[in-house]
Amino acid sequence: MRLKDDGINLLEVDEKFPLGGIHHVTAITSSAQHIYNFFTNILGLRLAKLTVNQDDYETYHLYFTDEDGNAGTDMTFFDFKDIPKGTKGKNNIDRTGMRVPTDASVDYWFDRLTKADVVHGNIQTLFGRKYFDFEDMDGQQYQIVSDQGNTGVAGGKPWMLSNVEKEHAIIGLGPLFVKVGNYENFKLILEAVLGFRHTASEGKYHQFEIATGGSGATIIAVEAEGELEAVQGYGNVHHLALRVKDLDSLQYWIERIQGVRLPNSGFVDRFYFSSEYFLSARNVLFELATDTPGKGALEMVAEGNATITDVEEAKITSGFWIDETKEESGKDLSLPPHLFPGDEATKAATAARLRPLDTSDAMRDRNEDALWTVEDVLKGK
Repeated sequence: MRLKDDGINLLEVDEKFPLGGIHHVTAITSSAQHIYNFFTNILGLRLAKLTVNQDDYETYHLYFTDEDGNAGTDMTFFDFKDIPKGTKGKNNIDRTGMRVPTDASVDYWFDRLTKADVVHGNIQTLFGRKYFDFEDMDGQQYQIVSDQGNTGVAGGKPWMLSNVEKEHAIIGLGPLFVKVGNYENFKLILEAVLGFRHTASEGKYHQFEIATGGSGATIIAVEAEGELEAVQGYGNVHHLALRVKDLDSLQYWIERIQGVRLPNSGFVDRFYFSSEYFLSARNVLFELATDTPGKGALEMVAEGNATITDVEEAKITSGFWIDETKEESGKDLSLPPHLFPGDEATKAATAARLRPLDTSDAMRDRNEDALWTVEDVLKGK
């Protein structure tokens, strides 16, 4: 890695193009149906988009978000066919924080997840935040963390159709925990390349913040030199994404990442947002993703073929609501228009190759529903 390049100061981020915090986290599940049941009926997040992995059309990609599909609230899943269970260890995005409004909200969730028979730890404190750890059916690792006193990146809006009490709803992601074998090298990339600030340490845990800080803009690097290498599979995170404002910002970061010669993808249009992927450490995949809809989505709006007709309005709208409305999204499989332009036969063939999945109740009002348990999630209710 080099820290100088013609035309770009790699030790200072251009103030016009700062990173904005956490955009989303993408993980791997053993069952699209089970993770849909778990996120909508226990965690209270909406299925904002049901689509396919754009690099593997036989794999679902499910996006769970807040009410408005905001960046920073988005946890997504792939269900790769026949993939084995992953193993934990170093060089791995190890745990995803889920922000709740107050310390009292942490108590609410401790009680809710206990009643739902979700595996979880005890309530503790780290970097001044009240939290507890929990796992889903695959052993995917999460954390409920209090936003009380948070003055950084704002949270999102609770899903209005969930039976989670709105004053305690999950409002965003963060902090994100990354276990690394070479902490000093990872620290260098966070600070010198990406512009993070080291703000605190507690033992093997090191807190780094970007933008206005707070849990929604925090990565916690965990020293794990003596651990075995993690192996990718279901129950593990695939990658994390950081926010860039728009396409111009993304281009700046593509040039910056290429300037330090980190392995990277270059520009990738995901329609719902545009991206670049790069390795921040051995086997630790980061993405940079636009807050605005992707290049293809904005072009669709400009051509008059989208749910929104005004490009400027589209830029402040979730990319999930460009090819279908907010009220429709999540109920049925939606294939990215830039990959399947009007080809209904290809759409049908692609859908036929996917595992059975029923999300027809994605927009059902759950406010009066009884709490699901893990057994309900696995059996269906």
